[in-house]
Amino acid sequence: MIARLLPRRADYAGLTRSWRGDLLAGVTVGVVALPLALAFGISSGVGAEAGLVTAVVAGLVAAIFGGSHVQVSGPTGAMAVVLAPIVARYGLGSVALVTILAGLFVLVAGVTGLGRAVTFIPWPVIEGFTLGIATIIFLQQVPAALGAKPPEGRTPLMAAWHVINHVDWAAARPALLIVGVSATLMVGLPLLHRAVPGSLTAVVAATVLAVAIGLPVGRIGELPAHLPAPTLPHADLTALRTLLGAALAIATLAAIESLLSARVAATMSGSGGPSLPYDPDRELVGQGLASMASGLFGGMPATGAIARTAVNVRSGARTRVSAIVHSLLLLGVVYLATGPVSTVPLAALAAVLMVTSFRMISVATAATILRSTRSDALTFVLTAVITVCFDLIEAVEIGILVAAFFALRTVARRSSVTREELPGPPQPGDERIALLRLDGAMFFGVAERISTMITDPEHHDARVVVIRMSQLGMLDATGANTLAAIVTELESRGITVIIKGVQPEHLELLTNVGVIESLRHENHLVDLLDEAVAHARSHAVAV
Repeated sequence: MIARLLPRRADYAGLTRSWRGDLLAGVTVGVVALPLALAFGISSGVGAEAGLVTAVVAGLVAAIFGGSHVQVSGPTGAMAVVLAPIVARYGLGSVALVTILAGLFVLVAGVTGLGRAVTFIPWPVIEGFTLGIATIIFLQQVPAALGAKPPEGRTPLMAAWHVINHVDWAAARPALLIVGVSATLMVGLPLLHRAVPGSLTAVVAATVLAVAIGLPVGRIGELPAHLPAPTLPHADLTALRTLLGAALAIATLAAIESLLSARVAATMSGSGGPSLPYDPDRELVGQGLASMASGLFGGMPATGAIARTAVNVRSGARTRVSAIVHSLLLLGVVYLATGPVSTVPLAALAAVLMVTSFRMISVATAATILRSTRSDALTFVLTAVITVCFDLIEAVEIGILVAAFFALRTVARRSSVTREELPGPPQPGDERIALLRLDGAMFFGVAERISTMITDPEHHDARVVVIRMSQLGMLDATGANTLAAIVTELESRGITVIIKGVQPEHLELLTNVGVIESLRHENHLVDLLDEAVAHARSHAVAV
C-alpha cells in the first residue's frame, strides 16, 4: 500500500520518446508560472518571494511525489483568496505554521485513501467546474490584456467588467497589440508545424517586439534575488489550536482543487493521444509533502494549478519531467536570469492564458451534457455559474448536492410496492393473502411512502402479507427501521407477515434493527417464492 504512494521508475516511462516535448513544455509553463507565482504571493498577503518559493519548492516536490504525470503545482488564485484573510487575522508569522499543518492534513488524507472520493464527483460537476475555471482564467487576464491594473477586492467577473467600462483605449492599444500578436502565433504556428512550441514562441516574439519598438506595456519587473533557507516555524499549543480550523479549510481546498485539476489534466492529455492515468491518493500525498516543504522555506500552501497544468499539457508534456523543469527554470530565473525575464510583457502572458482557457473548453462535451437530461444540464450550468460568480469549493459542493438530489429523486421515483397475483391455480383462502413486491430502493427518501403503501387500507381483508425483497436493490438504516415498524404494526393487527428473498447484504442490517425479531416465527423468513406462498396459504386456511 505505502509503496504505491512512493515515486518509482515507471513514473518516467516513455521519457526517451517524449523528452523534447517535456523540456519545451516545462520551459513554457515555467515562463507562464513566473508572473502568476509572484502575483498570487502578493495578493495573498505573504509577498512575491513567498509565491516564487512555493512555485519552486512545492512545484518540484509535487512533481516528484504526486500522482499525476502532467500536473503543475504551485500558488493559485483560489488559495490566495482563502489565505489572505488568515494573514490579515493571524499575521504573517502564522503562514508557515498553517501551511505545514494544511500539508500534514492533505498527506494524511492521501495515506488513508480519501483521494478516491474524487471519483464520486459527477461528470457534469467536473465539466461545469472546468468551464467555470476556464472562464475565470480568461477574466483574470482582461486587465493585463487592456494594460490596466485589476481593482482590488472584486471577483474576476466584476474586476473585468470594471476594467472594460473604464478602459483608456489609447493606453490599451500597445497591450492589445501584444495580445493579438501572441494569440495569433499561438493559434497559427501549430497549424504550420505541430512541433513548434506556440506558447513559448509567442512569448519570446512578443517580448522582442515590445523591447525593439519600445512599447509602453507592463512587464514582469524586478524579481527576488534568492531563496530563503529552510526553517522550522515556531509553534506553541495555543497557536496550534488557533490555526487548526484555518489549516483544515486550506487542506480541503488544496485537496479538492488538486484532485480536480489532476482529473481534468488526465482528460486533456487524452485528447491528442492515450490518456495519462493518475493516482488520487498519491496525488494527495504529493501535494501534502509539497505544502509542508513550502512552509519550511517560507512559502504558502500549494495546490495543483489548472491553468498551468493546461498550458503544460497543451505544450506537449507527457511525463512529470515537464513539471520538474518548470520548477528548475523558476529556480534558475531567481539566480541567473532576472534581467531578461523581467522584460516579458504581462500582456503576452495574458494572451497565453486566454488562448489556453479557450482550449480547456470542449464545446462538444458541453453540448452533450446540455442535451442529456435536464437535471444534468442544470447541474452543469449551476456549477459553472457558481464557480465564476462565487467560490470554487462552494461550486463543487453545491454541484455534488444538486446531482445527489436529482439522483435520489430518480431512485425514489423508481421505488414502488406492487401487489402481485399468487402463482399457480387459485386456492381457498387466497383472497386473504397479499403478495407485495418491493422494487428499487427502500431508503430515507421513500421509506414513509412505501410504509403507507404496504399498510394501505385496501389490504384490510388480508390476513397474511408476503413481502418480496429479492428485487430490492438498496436498503439503508431508515428503510430497515421502517420495515421493522411495518412488520410490528401488521402483526399487532393480527396479520401474519412473511418476508421472502432477503439479499445477503441486507440480512445483517435487518437483523440489527429488529426486523427479523418482529416476525411471529423464524420460519417466516424464507428464500423461495413457492415456499413463501405455501406457508402463507397454510396460515390463510387456518384463519
